[in-house]
Amino acid sequence: MRGGTFITLEGGEGSGKTTLIQAIERKLEQSGHRVMVTREPGGIPIAEAIREIILGRENTAMDPRTEALLYAAARRQHLAEKVMPALAQGIDVICDRFVDSSLVYQGIGRGIGIDPIWEINRFATEGCMPDLTIYLDLDPVIGLQRIQANENRELNRLDLESIGFHERVRQGYRQVAEQFKDRIVALDASQTPEALALEAWTLIEAKLSLKRS
Repeated sequence: MRGGTFITLEGGEGSGKTTLIQAIERKLEQSGHRVMVTREPGGIPIAEAIREIILGRENTAMDPRTEALLYAAARRQHLAEKVMPALAQGIDVICDRFVDSSLVYQGIGRGIGIDPIWEINRFATEGCMPDLTIYLDLDPVIGLQRIQANENRELNRLDLESIGFHERVRQGYRQVAEQFKDRIVALDASQTPEALALEAWTLIEAKLSLKRS
């Protein structure tokens, strides 16, 4: 039985997920909620080890299906070991990326197709899906410029993809958001962090109120 609320954030590279997650975490804690922030791929030692393989800049020979399976494997371990136990204890979980990233990056960006990616992730997640997904929509040119300007962020294998790949990712997110519009809400990530946080918090408050009713 799930007691906590499962919130995921999605978006292309440089869309501002980290900054928004920090703001959401503060608001939830100020409202008296127990909160756990985590990320994909990663969040636990096994998944972090898989992350190093997936995002390693030296692994340019990785086959797209191998990449998709590694993401699903990391996701399953992360869910089983960390996310599902936290939700069962009534802890609200905020996760940086989840299934939608795989649908978009591997399904559309890599050209595998949404349906095959959904099937392997349906097995991996065992029906554990977010209560709310916030998608940060941003022109990939702006997102990549943000990354290049951030001296504290090390470039990974996905950052080095062509602009065409990142444009496919954006279109993929828009497609997935339309397909799952009962769960995914798109926000304009070009606005100020303060305005973005206000919009996101309004969505989260509404979801929390609905769960309590």
